[in-house]
Amino acid sequence: MLETETEGVIKYHLKHQNIRLPSDITLTEINTWRSLCYQLQLIGQTSELYQGYAYGNISQRYKDTQFIISGTQTGGEVQLSVQDYCLITHADLSQNTLQAQGECRPSSEALTHASVYQQNPEIHCVIHAHNSEIWQATHALSLPHTSEQIAYGTPEMALAVQNLLQQNSSPVFTMLGHEDGVIAYGNDFSSTFAALVKLLATAKQLSL
Repeated sequence: MLETETEGVIKYHLKHQNIRLPSDITLTEINTWRSLCYQLQLIGQTSELYQGYAYGNISQRYKDTQFIISGTQTGGEVQLSVQDYCLITHADLSQNTLQAQGECRPSSEALTHASVYQQNPEIHCVIHAHNSEIWQATHALSLPHTSEQIAYGTPEMALAVQNLLQQNSSPVFTMLGHEDGVIAYGNDFSSTFAALVKLLATAKQLSL
């Protein structure tokens, strides 16, 4: 059974440098798609959900397995600035550790994002959304999913994501141990966002 957990709690070991992001990083693309996710409430914050904590995050590959990701508890912000993103420079999934730099700390789901990027060099972006309709329709939609026994932001989740990506080609999966948690990924934001919205439309039809 899904246990109640506090949204946004960082569970990995983090080595963080509080310095500005590299000057060659541009945020125009990631901010555009993040704004669309915010408008659809796939990323956001409301007092009625998750004890009022912000939810959802977004990332984009930088170089090799390095990636930029929205900072922890930034989901409620309408627009993000450079101070609201950080760069993951190294991730060791087995040791549950991340190295990062930026003027904020990375999202609590950064380890899961790292797991996705390490599976395929062609993956360009990851969207961690929250949506109850997609999440609750996991089985009806035959979506790949991680077990309800596996909590977010843990080495177990990172390993489960590895296994999912090796066994499935679906660009979207759910995390049954993380309330309303949905992950979409792909080689560009356009197709990744489109896959997520298509599933949302289908899930809404199922609930009618």
